[in-house]
Amino acid sequence: MLTNLRVLLIISGGIAAYKSLELIRGLRTGGAHVRPILTKGGAQFVTPLSVASLAHEKVHSDLFSLTDESEIGHIRLARETDLVVVAPATADILAKMANGIADDLATTVLLATDRPILAAPAMNSRMWEDASTQRNLAQLHADGVMTVGPAHGELAEGEVGIGRMAEPAEILAVIENALSGPLSGVRALVTSGPTHEPIDPVRYIANRSSGKQGHAIAGACARLGAAVTLVSGPSAEADPPGVATVHVETARDMLEACLDALPADVAICAAAVSDWRPAEAREKKIKKDKSGASSTPADLKLVENPDILATLSARENDRPRLVIGFAAETDDVVAYAQSKLATKGCDWILANDVSPETGTFGGDHNKVHLISAAAAGESGVEEWPYASKLDVAARLAERIAHALGESP
Repeated sequence: MLTNLRVLLIISGGIAAYKSLELIRGLRTGGAHVRPILTKGGAQFVTPLSVASLAHEKVHSDLFSLTDESEIGHIRLARETDLVVVAPATADILAKMANGIADDLATTVLLATDRPILAAPAMNSRMWEDASTQRNLAQLHADGVMTVGPAHGELAEGEVGIGRMAEPAEILAVIENALSGPLSGVRALVTSGPTHEPIDPVRYIANRSSGKQGHAIAGACARLGAAVTLVSGPSAEADPPGVATVHVETARDMLEACLDALPADVAICAAAVSDWRPAEAREKKIKKDKSGASSTPADLKLVENPDILATLSARENDRPRLVIGFAAETDDVVAYAQSKLATKGCDWILANDVSPETGTFGGDHNKVHLISAAAAGESGVEEWPYASKLDVAARLAERIAHALGESP
């Protein structure tokens, strides 16, 4: 799958640079040609000789090399490639990419290229979770940059958390899918999990959604080559590999993250978004009075949350070509889903029974009906067999690939 693929590999300055040597070996074993750029920081962790020996190519590092720049080397590097991979991608280089800073060879090439870019972030967990890093990632995703990882595990400082660079085998799989899968070139937006609507600092309104189905859908789309942004409410599910995950708490946060992820070719709203939220979240924990009675249940005023599915469906200039919603119902599942299809303005609805006896919420299996606008002589209802949520996700991803392949 990688035969004759031209990869420009940028190795920046992080301890995970040692993994890039194995990545080079994997790329070359698969038949790819690897041209390496080693930043000044990257050279503190791996040597130019080791990189060149594995890549069988000259290592580029100096923006002002008289030999290279006499031939406008950074422009040639930027264009004579099929894919640019940044691994490891430190917080520093991600910030420069997001803000168009070009102060060395690597960042200049990244600014000059019009080829697909895949970044494998690697950093301390606190740096990863910092608001500025997350803002930079959101901008990069909006610019079409793909990411893989980071993973949760032991970090260089002896701490445990999220920030480990994805393993070379995982990066290779993402590269193969991104360039050859039926959804390659497609940008997908997926929502997943519940939302938490705060009542006070320790209480919130939520639902029983686990996020298993939404996360499975995001992973299935990525495996078919889509560049996926997953907007997830609070969930115990691990971030799917090869997916850019944005973590949110409330429905309003989720809507904002979804709009930031546009434009997209397909939006799949699998999250179980809370319909209501408290009109005012208390700043301090609500206490019982001396009689033992709470001071607030009788006057807890609720207001309606924004409708994410309807909002995405109604977008004028950047509406996804395909907008898909979920209808989690406990009775009259198909009828309610057909009504929801009409009122929300989306293209498809996946209707599923979440009554307690089905075990859908929190479980590993699901039974859905795909509801679409009925064509002449058709019902517009496809009944799918009872299956694992992973199988449902795979079937939906294939269905999306078929639908987008037929649409202009």
